[in-house]
Amino acid sequence: MTPVQRLDTTSMRPVLDGVRVIELAGIGPAPFCGMMLADHGAEVIRIDRPGGSDPLAQDQGRDVLLRSRRSITLDLKQPEAVEIVSRLAETADGLIEGFRPGVAERLGLGPDILMQRNPALVYGRMTGWGQEGPLSDMAGHDLNYISLNGCLGALGSEGEPPPPPLNLIGDYGGGGMMLAFGFVAALLAARQSGRGRVIDCSMAEGSAALMAGMWSLAHNGMWDEGRGRNLLDGGAPFYACYACADGKFVAVGAIETQFYARLIDALGLTGDPVFAAQHDQSRWPAMKARLAEIFSSAPRAAWTDKLQLRDCCYTEVLTMAEAPTHAHNRARGSYLEADGRLQPHPAPRFGDTEVVVPTMWRRDSARSEILAEIGVADPDRVAVRQEP
Repeated sequence: MTPVQRLDTTSMRPVLDGVRVIELAGIGPAPFCGMMLADHGAEVIRIDRPGGSDPLAQDQGRDVLLRSRRSITLDLKQPEAVEIVSRLAETADGLIEGFRPGVAERLGLGPDILMQRNPALVYGRMTGWGQEGPLSDMAGHDLNYISLNGCLGALGSEGEPPPPPLNLIGDYGGGGMMLAFGFVAALLAARQSGRGRVIDCSMAEGSAALMAGMWSLAHNGMWDEGRGRNLLDGGAPFYACYACADGKFVAVGAIETQFYARLIDALGLTGDPVFAAQHDQSRWPAMKARLAEIFSSAPRAAWTDKLQLRDCCYTEVLTMAEAPTHAHNRARGSYLEADGRLQPHPAPRFGDTEVVVPTMWRRDSARSEILAEIGVADPDRVAVRQEP
């Protein structure tokens, strides 16, 4: 049974075709990792919990993060269910889990046990703080994990509290994406050596690694600890967002000299002495106030007509509802529908490679097939499947 639909073949199979991954149900970053792997052809078998695993009580059939999985519901408090997961791990290339440290061990599904049965298993562990350390057992969310590594403290306007940046930095960038990278790297090593690895993926450390560029700026004397004063944090008037007359917004990213010159020329400011020295930070507040005044004088569409083709690093700031309708996104097919649910296209893209067409999650979508594959003849045993 194939876990996903695929477009017509071009020349090569998806890059992770033939890779089998067991995902122990969780929320946030671990499912995002599972989505990334499934998006590129891995067979991901999600072990769901009776009653579901979403604390917000969402309809998981609408959860984009769960797309393209094979699903089976197991009560991991039952020994028979633990044995089924263990037998599945014997057939798999890897397993990912997002429990607090020690939980998988207490369930009898820790790496020491599973890697005895499958020495080449890649065992990916996702936590907020890491498997050890003073905070390792403490609860938290994205906002907490990015607060102790300089990420959160670098965001926002001077004199204002840092704004929560959705949960993109800790959960998905420093968490799920980092775990997906670690999984593929460990898989390459396992195929060369025959030995698996345990991945200790900490969202706090992963998001700290995303700050490497800011550390580079700091080492070069180009970073002020005050928020909203720097090149990339909204302090620079030529790297900022502005409100338009219709309440919509535009983004300007004219960092390089040539793009700055084109922007200033297009706005009729070439001879204005306030804009004569781009990197004179003493002039930045006046420059920013003037640009804010200019952009607020006309609706967003007027600025797009004026600036879009000037190649000056100008874009509209689109909402989620607007993004799929933009001409560039439509041309590339950057969004698609799966079972009637609009969502981002799998990324990145690989040339001359089949694209995995996402399908939405369904509970127990492959229960009988999965159990049959490991020789379990009675898929409806209560000890395996406990209804909520």
